[in-house]
Amino acid sequence: MEKRVGVVGIVIEDTEVVDKVNERLHEHAEIIVGRMGVPYKDKGISVISLIVDGTMDNISSLTGQLGKIKGLKVKSAITKK
Repeated sequence: MEKRVGVVGIVIEDTEVVDKVNERLHEHAEIIVGRMGVPYKDKGISVISLIVDGTMDNISSLTGQLGKIKGLKVKSAITKK
């Protein structure tokens, strides 16, 4: 399968789910090129941005598993090729 590069944005509104998020990211570490996390304490949220490089199946697996976690929002933008 063809690999693609993309950006995954995660907004964590419930800090109780941070451990679950980190578990999912660890499970998909092979496709994560870079990660930046910023706690926004004034708003009570955390924001994580990921640069990913993998097949659409791999990227979809990551975003799908994250999307099942209540208390966060996840969006992605992926290259066409």
